[in-house]
Amino acid sequence: MKAIRRFTVRPVLPDPLAPLNPLARNLRWSWHHDTRELFRAVDPHGWRAAGGDPVRLLGAVPARRLRELARDQDFLRRIADADRDLGDYLSGPRWYQDQDQERETDGSEPLPAAIAYFSPEFGITAALPQYSGGLGILAGDHLKAASDLGVPLIGVGLLYRHGYFRQSLSRDGWQQEHYPVLDPDELPLTLLREADGAPALVALDLPGGRSLRARVWQAQVGRVPLLLLDSDVEENAPRERDVTDRLYGGGSEHRLLQEILLGIGGVRAVRTYCRLTGHPEPEVFHTNEGHAGFQGLERIRELDASGLDFDAALEAVRAGTVFTTHTPVPAGIDRFDRELVARHFDDDGRVLRLGTESHPGGDPRVFNMAVMGLRLAQRANGVSTLHGAVSREMFAGLWPGLDTSEVPITSVTNGVHAPTWVAPEVSRLGEVTDRAGADLWQLRRDLREQLVQEVRERLYTSWRQRGANTAELGWIDGVLDPDVLTIGFARRVPAYKRLTLMLRDRDRLTELLLHPTRPVQIIVAGKAHPADDGGKRLIQELVRFADDPRVRHRIVFLPDYGMAMARTLYPGCDVWLNNPLRPLEACGTSGMKAALNGCLNLSVLDGWWDEWYEPDFGWAVPTADGSAAHDDDRRDALEAAALYGLIEERIAPLFYDRDHEGLPGRWIEMVRRTLTGLGPKVLADRMVREYVDRLYAPAARAHRALALDGDAARELAVWKARVRAAWPGVAVEHVEAGAPDGTASVSTELGATLVLRVRVTLGELTPDDVEVQAVAGRVDSDDAIADAQVFPLKPVGPAGQGGQGDGGRIYEGPLALDRTGPFGYTVRVLPAHRLLPSGADLGLVVLPTEATGEGAGVLMR
Repeated sequence: MKAIRRFTVRPVLPDPLAPLNPLARNLRWSWHHDTRELFRAVDPHGWRAAGGDPVRLLGAVPARRLRELARDQDFLRRIADADRDLGDYLSGPRWYQDQDQERETDGSEPLPAAIAYFSPEFGITAALPQYSGGLGILAGDHLKAASDLGVPLIGVGLLYRHGYFRQSLSRDGWQQEHYPVLDPDELPLTLLREADGAPALVALDLPGGRSLRARVWQAQVGRVPLLLLDSDVEENAPRERDVTDRLYGGGSEHRLLQEILLGIGGVRAVRTYCRLTGHPEPEVFHTNEGHAGFQGLERIRELDASGLDFDAALEAVRAGTVFTTHTPVPAGIDRFDRELVARHFDDDGRVLRLGTESHPGGDPRVFNMAVMGLRLAQRANGVSTLHGAVSREMFAGLWPGLDTSEVPITSVTNGVHAPTWVAPEVSRLGEVTDRAGADLWQLRRDLREQLVQEVRERLYTSWRQRGANTAELGWIDGVLDPDVLTIGFARRVPAYKRLTLMLRDRDRLTELLLHPTRPVQIIVAGKAHPADDGGKRLIQELVRFADDPRVRHRIVFLPDYGMAMARTLYPGCDVWLNNPLRPLEACGTSGMKAALNGCLNLSVLDGWWDEWYEPDFGWAVPTADGSAAHDDDRRDALEAAALYGLIEERIAPLFYDRDHEGLPGRWIEMVRRTLTGLGPKVLADRMVREYVDRLYAPAARAHRALALDGDAARELAVWKARVRAAWPGVAVEHVEAGAPDGTASVSTELGATLVLRVRVTLGELTPDDVEVQAVAGRVDSDDAIADAQVFPLKPVGPAGQGGQGDGGRIYEGPLALDRTGPFGYTVRVLPAHRLLPSGADLGLVVLPTEATGEGAGVLMR
């Protein structure tokens, strides 16, 4: 018999235990070891049964045990220490406050008073399952690192009543999805309430007179509030109640409604939160992928209501917006039918123009969320150096006049939050450089043994779910060996990540697994999107291989990959495998988490590994090039063979090569160098500091110049309109080079200087509207300039022919020949304004034509 209604009865803690409630409600416990150990001490068995969730634990502890703890003086002292430590963490100045104090001392502009960080998913802890993969885990690590650094972030997302799906397997290895209902009252959340105690609501108007309302739940992530919007409220019609039912669920209109709620509703939730709590209003809005792009439209509406016209409001909003793209493939971007979006935004087409793929190579029938994100943001970035370059090429059509290298998309390489992902045993090891090799090797063995035990438990549960009975599962007790080289592979399962590349030559893989003296064991985990049958077939193929009695003790697939599994998997593996199609992995942070625990990486040079790979940190899997790169079958065959060769000829021998003390000295040294040399680079603290220095602080300055000064925003909008209209009249008429003494005799020796003289036509524009530049550097066989340097040229007066009436001007400047070999230059004209972040902002540029005078693009060889 099923209950017709469900609710949670919360425990009443004895007064001496009252501090346990705020300790449980602040998610800092998820990365603070001492607080977790405090809750474990409440009831060790109950802690495990509660999945390490203090809120669930406290709801299940018997009253007798609570009374016993309330009289335990040692336990009460531990509570007091934890409560005091949390208070100091929440209130004391940290890195961000110190930086702001330094700026005040030296007269620099202050850092942003607050930053709103929007993401469709957040992976904070398994106790709050609101994530599907790397994007959400990255967002969670961003919030945690911001909290540790004191960065005044406000996180904004959606509360999905079913979260992401739980995964199991059928008897034949097919992925099964389950969507357990989440009760917010059982989660570490607090309902945001108005002063009179009523739940705070945000409301949006929908087509056809409908409305969408949402409550706002708050999770406290250390110092950072995370606001999660929940549409499952009685005020909504059934269709609207289901908007936040599942993460990445439903059809196009359902997804569009989710993204409208996240963006527009999210801004309104932030305004409500700041009004009710007194938190400073954000000066910077950071959109983590395009899903939340509609936040910019809501902020335009707010400014429009205060008297700014649309174009001026757009400039003001762009100034304070940061957009991060996480995908290197167009298929990973949310794209909606333009007519569907038009039904929700009934205006004169200005909103539609922001997201329409009107650029070369785009589809004008499509509304692209990443395109809108870029057009609404003055600053944008990819998530690794390589991904930044891929993104500049992918979105180059939005800036058609610029070389790909100058497309205004930078990069901030992702990082991971060490206190979340480093095993306590590694943290307790102390200064790694001072530890004996035997200590490091014993640590690695202990972590491997813990992983083996957990794998056996999870594998047993999985087989029971697949229909096996206890009598046929005795073989699981012999699965994996804590003394065997262990390789991990765990991630989402889109085709480009190539889950089954390791199966390319099954006989050779089997030989590696069963080698008599240097065996290998592999642990695999991952989820395919519920609608991705191709990904499910890859999982089934892997599972069927792993089910083979010949190898099932050496290779396993673990279903339901998530944060709880990952925290044991990363530390327990010796090698972390990653073999995507290059360059389709934007960053790939799982290998970073493994590295922080002394696990070596074996990866294609993609994402972060392309940036920081060194032989001391692991191995690079060679990738096919030339014609093989375009033949899928041959490419996979070549790269799989390279992978097998590395494991067989280099990795396994290094692991099993022992000295007289039984230690693999070279392997231990690689572990040590990974921990000391690579570890500091992959930290989320480093990542968030870069965001503050390179993106948040400049965005706040621009926000103050435009959003707080309506006249400046109007000035910039009017100027842009004038420049765009007049730009067809701009031309480079003539370029010539001479010696510094004014003669025509030009030296091309190293150290010589050329003087460039350029005649340009500006039409209706003035010299104040443009910058004329020389661009010089080495050239290739096609005369393309590489490693370019830019030199501004100065206006020296009106042109001799045509005069000022047609906007003709002469520009001059020196060009130093500071390198040998093939060398070339060109000149160009870009828009210039004091409120522009760069000359590339408008995507307008004028270059010389082939008919432009002598010396244009001259080459020195």
